[in-house]
Formats: sequence, C-alpha cells, structure tokens
Amino acid sequence: MTIRRWHARKIRRQAVHWPVLESAGRLPPGWPGWPNGHGFAFVATHDVEGLVGPSRVKRLAELELSLGFRSVFNFIPEGPYAVPPALREWLVANGFEVGVHDLKHDGGLYVTRSGFRRRAERINHYLSEWGAVGFRSGFMLHNLEWLHDLNVQYDASTFDSDPFEPQPDGTGTIFPFVVNNGSDLRHRNVDSPAASVPGPRPNYVELPYTLPQDSTLFLLLQERDASIWLKKLAWIAQRGGMALVNVHPDYLRFPDEPEDDRTFPVGHYVDLLQAIQKQRERVWCPLPHQLAAWCHETGCRPAAETTSPAPSTSVANKDGKDSLLGRRIAVLLYSSYPSDSRPRRAAEAMVQAGARVELICPKETSKALAREEIGGVEVTRVPLILRRGGKLTYFYQYGMFFLACGLVLTRRTFRRKYDAIHAHNMPDFLVWAAWLPRLLGAKIILDLHDPMPELFMSLYHRDRQDRMIRCLSWLEQRCVAFAHLVLTPNEAFRQRFVSRSGCVGKIQVIMNSPEEQIFSPGPAESTAAPRSGGFRVMHHGLIAERHGLDIAIEAISLLRSSIPDLTFEIFGERKDYLDRILELARERGIGDRVHFH
Repeated sequence: MTIRRWHARKIRRQAVHWPVLESAGRLPPGWPGWPNGHGFAFVATHDVEGLVGPSRVKRLAELELSLGFRSVFNFIPEGPYAVPPALREWLVANGFEVGVHDLKHDGGLYVTRSGFRRRAERINHYLSEWGAVGFRSGFMLHNLEWLHDLNVQYDASTFDSDPFEPQPDGTGTIFPFVVNNGSDLRHRNVDSPAASVPGPRPNYVELPYTLPQDSTLFLLLQERDASIWLKKLAWIAQRGGMALVNVHPDYLRFPDEPEDDRTFPVGHYVDLLQAIQKQRERVWCPLPHQLAAWCHETGCRPAAETTSPAPSTSVANKDGKDSLLGRRIAVLLYSSYPSDSRPRRAAEAMVQAGARVELICPKETSKALAREEIGGVEVTRVPLILRRGGKLTYFYQYGMFFLACGLVLTRRTFRRKYDAIHAHNMPDFLVWAAWLPRLLGAKIILDLHDPMPELFMSLYHRDRQDRMIRCLSWLEQRCVAFAHLVLTPNEAFRQRFVSRSGCVGKIQVIMNSPEEQIFSPGPAESTAAPRSGGFRVMHHGLIAERHGLDIAIEAISLLRSSIPDLTFEIFGERKDYLDRILELARERGIGDRVHFH
C-alpha cells in the first residue's frame, strides 16, 4: 500500500486534468436531455469485494434509505465470500438493485478471448439466477466489444478519466452511451470478435463512473474530506452530465468501528449524498437499470462520436494551453527519415509548436549520417540498416531496433526527463522501449500506421487462426493498453483497433493528407505524362496489393463511359506489384488512362 500511495502521488502530479476533464463535458450529438427536465443525473453503485464487505451491505443500504437514496450492490459470484440469497432478496425488496461484479475478481477475465467466453457463460448463469441486468469487471478492466457476450442491459466497467486505474484509458465523457452490437463490424472488419460469436449480440449501455473511486481518494491519495467529490459533482451538474460514484462497503468505517488505514469515515459518503439532496429539484436519481432502460429507449449516442483526445493524456502545459514550448519529445521510427511523410509532418508540427523533438531511426544506407538536424528535428540514426526479407529478418531487425531505442531513451532520460514519447509502428511493441520515460511521467503516443496482423497475413498468406497472427493481435492489444493515446490514419483502422482492444476514447484518427506548401507532382518516369485537364484520380503512397489498386482499376474501367476524360494517376516508388496493375489496366482496355509517375 505504501508503494501504491507513492505511485499515486506521482501520477497525480502529472495528471493536470484530473479529476475534471473539460472535454468530457461536451454534450453528445442529439442529446435528448434528462427525463422530466432534470438538469443532471446521479447514480450510486457499490462493489462488494472482500470478506468484510457483505457484513456492511445492509448497514450501508439502511443509511441510504434514511437519506432517500437507492443504489446497486455488485457481488462477486465466485469470489472470497458466499453471496447470501437472503441478503440479495432483502435488497431487492427494499428497492435496491443487485449486479454481478466480475466472476472471480482475480484479474483474469480478459486474458484470452476463449477464456472470456468460458467465463461469460458462468457470468450469464449468475445474471439469470440473481435476476441481474448489470455488470462490472474487477479492477475496472474492460473490453467493450467482448462484453457483448454477456446478457446485460448495462456495463459499468469504465470511467470518464482516471489515470490511477490499471487500464487508464477512459471513455472521455460524463454521459452514458449505447455500445452497438458490432453487426456493422462483421462486414467491415473480419477480425472483430463479433464475427466469431454465434447468435444475437445485444446492445448494452455503458455507464462510466464520473466521480473518483472512494479507494483512490481516501486510501491511495489519503484525502481527509469529500471536497474532490463535491468539486467534480458541481462541475458535472453544471455540464448536465451523469454523476456516478462507486463506493466499496469493505472500505467504509462506521462511527462505532476502530480506525485503520484501509478504511475511511462513512461521513465522507454522507457529505456527498447530502450535497445531492440540496439539488433534489434538479437531479434525477435512477437505479442503473432504470437509466439503462431510458438510454436504450432514447438511443444515447456513443462517446466516441463526441470526444476528442483527452487532455489528460495529451502533452499540454499546466495552464491548459496547447503550446509545446520547452517540451522535450522523443520520436521512435523504424523507417527512413525524412522520406516517411507521416512521422515527418508530425515531428515538424511539434517543432513548430515549440517542442524540442529528438527522433531515433535506423539508417537507410551505410552512408547516412548518424546525427543531423532536419527541419528543426534532431535525428539520431542507430547503426542498423533497413533491410527487407522474410519473417526472421523482419523480427530480427525489429528486435535490434527495439533494444537500440531502449538504450538511447534510457541513457538520455537520466540526463533530462522526456515529456512525451511518440512511437510509430511497425512494430507495435516499439512503444515498450519507452518504459522508463513512462514510469517517470512521460505521456506515450502510439501511432498505428497499419494493423500488423493484417499486414503479415497479406505478406505471408496466413489465415487469422495462425499462431503468429494471433500473437500479433495479442501484442497489439497490450501495446494499445500501454499507450496513453493511440493515433491511426483512418476510421476503418480505428474501428478495427477498437474492436480488438475495447479502447473507445483512446484511439483517434489523424488522416494522412498532402502538405500543400510542398506538394507538386513531378515529371512522369515510366508512362505518359499526366493530362493538364480532365477528371483525374490520384493514388499516392505504397504500391501494394493490400491497398486495393486492383479495385481502383476495376472502378476506372466501369466509369470510363460515364466520365470520358477520366484518368488514374499513380505516384510512388516502383514495386513489382505495379506491373500487375498496369497489365490489368491493359486487359480492361484502359491502359491509356492509367499513368505511373
């Protein structure tokens, strides 16, 4: 506990946007407003975790009854205690709700997809036996896509923003939202777990807790009163959001019980409830299942549609401004620099915002300089030359570059702390080279240019059940969890990463786009020069089968009669696949309309 408290204090110094994350207060699109004109909502939840917890449930419930509140008590079905049926029946008879809290509360719920399915069957059994419709994972671990396996109306395993949690990616919203069943992903994303789960996969409502957990406030941070709760409550009420709190009976100390450092006075919780009482005319206080039923009826929009990257996980000054003046940022790139345009534009944008950017990459040739400055970016090239080859070559080079980045970052971190590390894949696990800067407070940004499992399936003609592909999928999930913020270039990729990791608010899209100040098509190198007029379609980027140029050729062929002046201009580095594309164009009778530059 002493170590956890030390670590929590360090996190608190870095988390300048905790407990209030301003962007989380944005109204979702089409928000209907709370029922009967209420200004905000309040929901009380309780997780019963240890041997002491069940003995305090009834006493806590009676306290809430005396103040006019009802709540949900979540019990562990196969945990350290037996759940007395009489206690559950008493709670329901007095207007309370009973929910399921994990299965064993051992941290193993999400270790593997197959393991989750097995546990989900047991959880569904207890949901049915108890007449429960709500669920919460142990340790607030979550995978929103997998949770469709549960027969629940709502889940409460997330939060708007909480850097103290083991899986600290938040939803970035103080509003409930419906998590769709993934039916649309079955067509767009063959790797979605939804594709392999038979039968109906019902929608459910996600209820993030928006007031800090009692254990965080009073056990880890050792707060002496409820002032942080009250501050956050006032902000939520002002924004018209949902104040959801999680209080553990195990950690409460009633007036007749002895003091110890593993409990806190129940009076802190009473102070919160009394603050809610003062706003009775404005607040709606439903049970979680009532709130979920209302959300299903009104169709609350997902948080991902309303939020942007959370300021608490971005590189921002303590005054809240976006300037990076004086910040020190490292960029890890297993590619050639400056020819790789996406990392170059990102690095130069940070330099323009006032940051000192140190980029680490391999050498493209043996003659490349080991150290140089390009556009304000300090480039360090480690003594590793980029080579293409088979799987073993790739993983050998990935491993050596990972070690090199780890050594460089560790050595430099001891001289001066980094504020952020921006790691570009491939490989995904390059982000783990930043373990020491992260431990010392640096924010970690993972830029997923491509999904590694699909890339290797394309390169080596493997299916999704191949051991290597499953390993890459597992690595991707772990790396996404390690990062504070994940960037990817398009919505299709974002949906894929979300479906595998369950991280909704953490993964954001920054599209690849041309730099207008420098973009200019060069002279044709191998086929006819582009026309000066007409309807021109351009492809720029890697010329590879997985990028679908054959589909573009088929489209040009279909459209040639309706768009007579249509041409397809391909810009990029010549690859073997290009010859197949040009041959396909000739076969379709549009060889004169397809030009490579």
